[in-house]
Amino acid sequence: MRSPVSLWRGFLARPNDDRVKIFGVAFLTAVFSAVVVTVASVTLEPLQDAHLEAERAARMEQMLDTLPGMRDIMAEAGVDALTTRLVDLETGAFVEEPDAETYDLREAENDPERSVEIQPEADLARLGRRARIAPVYLLERDGDILLVVLPVSGKGYQSTLRATLALHADLTTIAALTITEQAETPGLGARVETPQWQDLWAGKEVTDETGQIVIDVVRGQAKGPHEVDAISGATITSNGVANMLRYWLGDDGFGPFLDRLREEGM
Repeated sequence: MRSPVSLWRGFLARPNDDRVKIFGVAFLTAVFSAVVVTVASVTLEPLQDAHLEAERAARMEQMLDTLPGMRDIMAEAGVDALTTRLVDLETGAFVEEPDAETYDLREAENDPERSVEIQPEADLARLGRRARIAPVYLLERDGDILLVVLPVSGKGYQSTLRATLALHADLTTIAALTITEQAETPGLGARVETPQWQDLWAGKEVTDETGQIVIDVVRGQAKGPHEVDAISGATITSNGVANMLRYWLGDDGFGPFLDRLREEGM
């Protein structure tokens, strides 16, 4: 019987256009590549997991830093992190799939299979489409929800506004509203991003005693717990923020989820 070494030498000695040699080289290349990929995958998996975890932590830290007073609230509650959950917007129920930590809301919004068209009569935020599933962020202590943070978006005057809305445990009182992205007119609509205007929303109530969503912006002096001063010279942008909140707090947005929390808790 010929030794493996002599067989290998005989294989290499074949002409380069020999079919056996061609298929043999192709087979060996495929096997070698598969082994390399497998070894790399197993070796690098802990590093990839650590990288993803660091990325998730960085995103959460960035979000926390955008919410005025959030660090103080968390310190007072003795909690050092928010819980991320995914919600089916149609039913308001929590869902376990996909993975909440890696879910990309913007990607889902642009995927026809993972988003729905918003009917014109319901589209207060003028978005056109919304994702079927959205993330929510919960500040909890001993099983009780202290704060709910919702990602919201809507059209302003010349751009899509994105914001985070934090509600107190009563799910009616605004803890903070932070505009995280906008491209409105500098010096006018862009002022929605200033701390001075965003601070006006804290403590405002989004619903009246009947549960109807009544939060609004008004020209001149705001009166009562449901009104915020509009930005002078930027009425369309200001109204865009109010319409954004009314949409996402309503039946087509996070309304079913908030109703479930009121009725069933966690």
